Amino acid sequence: MRCPFCGNVDTQVKDSRPAEDHVAIRRRRFCPACGGRFTTYERVQLRDLVVIKSKGKREDFDRDKLERSIRISMQKRPVDPERIDQMISGIVRRLESMGDTDIQSSRIGEIVMESLARIDTVAYVRFASVYKNFQAADDFEDFVHELRPLTPPEE
Repeated sequence: MRCPFCGNVDTQVKDSRPAEDHVAIRRRRFCPACGGRFTTYERVQLRDLVVIKSKGKREDFDRDKLERSIRISMQKRPVDPERIDQMISGIVRRLESMGDTDIQSSRIGEIVMESLARIDTVAYVRFASVYKNFQAADDFEDFVHELRPLTPPEE
């Protein structure tokens, strides 16, 4: 593994342990050339996924891109980071087990929204605002109104 600080290819593993509910291995590494320390994660990848964008463009699935967008929606929310990691791993496993290597970006968005809705409503609305391309405050209002169950009329 190449050192991210000096580029040395001869780094040493100092500690390994399971991470993300035993679906990844976390490794602490040390670079003897510069003394830098860094962490890597090793995960099983069942197949190479390709994302088909709404305009037909194809690009390789990027777990880090998925993770960034979810973490942005979860910023400053009272959700344990380990639970977020588990959710992300669950989404990736679900995508890999769908049977097809080509996945529509809209399907990925729907799966992420389902997962966020179960964990944190605010993060769900944040993600939806980008995913559904909200343009005005009314878009938020309409979306939140759909989330709230209809209240029975008062007597």
